[in-house]
Amino acid sequence: MINVGVVGVGAIAPSHIEAYLSFPERCRIVALADIIPERCTKAVERFGLRAGTFDSHLHLLEGADVDLVSVCTPPATHAEIAIDVLSSGRNVLVEKPMAASLEECDAMLKAQSDSGALLSVIAQNRFRTEMMRLQRLLASRLAGEVCHAQVDSLWWRGPNYYDLWWRGTWEGEGGGPTLNHAVHHIDLLLWMMGAPSEVRALMGNVAHPGSEVEDLSVALLRFPSGALGQLTSSVVHHGQRQQLVFQAERARISAPFEVYASRALPNGFPERAPEVEAELAEAYESLPPLVHEGHTGQIDDVLAAVEQSRAPLVDGEQGRRTIELITAIYKAAISGGPALLPLGTGDAFYKKEGLLEAAPRYYQKARSVTGFGDVPITTTGG
Repeated sequence: MINVGVVGVGAIAPSHIEAYLSFPERCRIVALADIIPERCTKAVERFGLRAGTFDSHLHLLEGADVDLVSVCTPPATHAEIAIDVLSSGRNVLVEKPMAASLEECDAMLKAQSDSGALLSVIAQNRFRTEMMRLQRLLASRLAGEVCHAQVDSLWWRGPNYYDLWWRGTWEGEGGGPTLNHAVHHIDLLLWMMGAPSEVRALMGNVAHPGSEVEDLSVALLRFPSGALGQLTSSVVHHGQRQQLVFQAERARISAPFEVYASRALPNGFPERAPEVEAELAEAYESLPPLVHEGHTGQIDDVLAAVEQSRAPLVDGEQGRRTIELITAIYKAAISGGPALLPLGTGDAFYKKEGLLEAAPRYYQKARSVTGFGDVPITTTGG
């Protein structure tokens, strides 16, 4: 039986708690910690937990017998908490984004290596049948080599979204939607395509006058294969429609899943190739669905990794890779020139201080509240 602790009992914590509760024969939640202790009390009551409550992760580590800790706090605190937990010999599952800088990611990886404990970074969208099938279809090369990738991480948030105390500043949030929303799609892109070699980008704050950080960025990517990509990260798009589109040699395949194939007429103009579409659709549908999806799917894997003393499917190195591309987007947008990957330890943007020094403050943060009560989080068009 794996004893679990959850640090940070805010908006994302229920996704972790509900996922752990899906496996009562394998794990139990024995401790919760939050700097606002009432959150722990409410969570114990809401989920019927038999768990101790603490006002800090350090007190949780001192006072609870835990094997695995979910870190669900604001991004700026991820590194400190994860390092403390790893250094105590406990395993860590940390929410996205992994950390606010590559330097912090590397410190987390060192703590993981020194302790021998497990470190996994949340990338729950990998654990969806649609995404798993798309990744495997791309890897099979049935569609041929990818020529162009289009990633739209399009969300909408009202101006008051940035009233929450840790949001809307480079210091507290680490950035805008490029870091905190598109992180999921950036992880998926890297999983499916590998890392680009060059990034160019623009960004701005076009609709959130109470926030320092960007609310829209557009990046152009060049991959070592020669393929090109474009990535839009936004919280200004009504409808909140996201997609990943891969234009390969034989067909277009995408999530939400769609396949379209063309072949050339004698004059080079296209006509549809239904036999290619049927081949790809059959290969996609033949892949088995996942038993557990989202956070539950990833936590199932993390529990299995602890039980089997193996690496998780999403480890700290993969979490770092996502932060590296996000950092490159910020570097390119701020500098106005290309950012070449990989970024070295001597790069000005390797440390959080480098980003803080260079980042534009589009507006001054207007308000600061500790929470929004029980107002629901909406993930669809709204």
